[in-house]
Amino acid sequence: MRLAVGTELVAQALLFDMDGTLVDSRLMVETLWKDWCEAHGVDFDWVLPQLHGVRLADSVRHFTPAGYDVELEIHTMYDIELHSTDGIVPIKGALELLASLPEDRWTIVTSADQELARARLAVTGIVPPPKMVGGDDVEEGKPHPAGYLEGARRLGCAPEKTLVFEDAVAGIRAGQAAGARVIALATGHPGEIPDGVEWIPDMSVLRFVGVDTDGVHLRVVA
Repeated sequence: MRLAVGTELVAQALLFDMDGTLVDSRLMVETLWKDWCEAHGVDFDWVLPQLHGVRLADSVRHFTPAGYDVELEIHTMYDIELHSTDGIVPIKGALELLASLPEDRWTIVTSADQELARARLAVTGIVPPPKMVGGDDVEEGKPHPAGYLEGARRLGCAPEKTLVFEDAVAGIRAGQAAGARVIALATGHPGEIPDGVEWIPDMSVLRFVGVDTDGVHLRVVA
């Protein structure tokens, strides 16, 4: 269900996914994986629906055919992703929204590790929050809730009092499993948003209203 204009969102802390939520890296990532699939004889149409929101190493382990050195494949793909920044831009409205928020009330929870996340954020002009959670900070990646549980812990907030912003099914499931209210972003693959999940088109429709004892207040304005 798309959130209506005038809807107010209140939470003690805000947890943002990165790719597809704050940073648009979709074209770059999908191009790299399409090339990888062609080189390894893997059906890209099978890979694509399972790709977004998941840690790189977990994806490579899942998709690499028998006979390949999986750890070498992980290292190679990581190096390519780390140095591929062309076309990466902020999601519409992300810079403005983040700049308006109290810095102690939000962080990023991403499947990218800290190094890769910081490289992508640098391209977009988003300053990494000090309590950012990377895929290398948890034992289990999305759709496991470990990342969002850790993000809530770092902000000193109960997970059920957080608001999670996500675009990919794996991340949506992770936020739900953590007990958070999840708002989906229809930025890259809106047809994959599960039924019953609240969603907005991008970050440009949100405005920071203020903060009080109830938490951070956001309003849908478009």
